[in-house]
Amino acid sequence: MTFRDLDLTYVESHGIPSLPEPHEHGFVENEGARIWYASHGSGPAVILLHGGMGNSGNWGYQVPAIVEAGYRAVIIDSRGHGRSTRDAREYSYQLMAADTRAVMDRLGIEKAAIVGWSDGADTALILAQETPERVAGIFFFACNVDDTGTKPFVFTPVIGRIWQQHQKDYAAFSATPGDFDALSAAVETMQRTQPNLSAAALAGISVPVAAVLGEFDEFIEQEHMTYLAKTLPDATLHVLPGLSHFAPLQGPDVFNGAVMTFLTSILR
Repeated sequence: MTFRDLDLTYVESHGIPSLPEPHEHGFVENEGARIWYASHGSGPAVILLHGGMGNSGNWGYQVPAIVEAGYRAVIIDSRGHGRSTRDAREYSYQLMAADTRAVMDRLGIEKAAIVGWSDGADTALILAQETPERVAGIFFFACNVDDTGTKPFVFTPVIGRIWQQHQKDYAAFSATPGDFDALSAAVETMQRTQPNLSAAALAGISVPVAAVLGEFDEFIEQEHMTYLAKTLPDATLHVLPGLSHFAPLQGPDVFNGAVMTFLTSILR
């Protein structure tokens, strides 16, 4: 039977499945922060970058599937999220791209495919813009590239459930467990003005990209993802039927299937 948790009530009652034991994990010091990472399996490297206010544990349904398919799954807690720390500087996707490169350097990964969810997708895009030789391709899930791409915010029970999960995880993992609200404010400040990539800037990003969105995404306009797919030189559009911004948790079989199709196309 196909697993579905469209309203995230399973996450609410059971949490997200725990990650398997990593083959390697630790911290790397970069740009005033200690960035936590873990590596699972072997083979071509696939880096998974989570969304704002989340952590690497959000990939509980994806890491085992990626490892089973013969890839090396690398997860990273974004600065200030999960086990990673942050300094007093304002957030930027450039800083988080630099953190990703630092983890790649620590693990000896010259080039990787990247699966990015929300803020993680934009981090991946900036990484490809700055250092395309390090990026084999991007599974760009559910984010905007300028301020025209977002919907007006409407609170839903699903958003409430994932927010509660983020709060629980932050309290459990963070070195500063009382700073969740401060982190939320800092991330929101970044999101109000970043990213701001022009059509010309997008046209200069040459790596393969799968522009992916859940059919019922709560935050991102589908027309914006269509624009992204048309403007990037090597991109395709994919809409995941029946799912939303939280597709990796709501319908992992559908999400993972799309990821595997993309990885097979770029990591031959």
